[in-house]
Amino acid sequence: MNGSENLISVLQFCQSHGIEVTFITTLSESGLIEVIREGDTLFVHIEKIPRLEKIVRLHFDLHINLEGIEAISHLLERVETQQLEIIALRNELRRLR
Repeated sequence: MNGSENLISVLQFCQSHGIEVTFITTLSESGLIEVIREGDTLFVHIEKIPRLEKIVRLHFDLHINLEGIEAISHLLERVETQQLEIIALRNELRRLR
């Protein structure tokens, strides 16, 4: 499988969501989303699209600024990590029973 099969162009994403490419580059510069450059074209890994769509909704639908998105993103990552830990602990408890 070619690695580019797992990529979507930033331009295509932006056109389908009605946003500017500069928004994605700003997210990339702030470390909120990773973009991949191949020549003059920017891409996002397809697995990151749900996160990117969530960020787009936070900014454009809820009018949350970049700093707020960074804080929310950090908190969501912590919650996801804790949920994975809880699952691991539950599985360990089941194994011990």
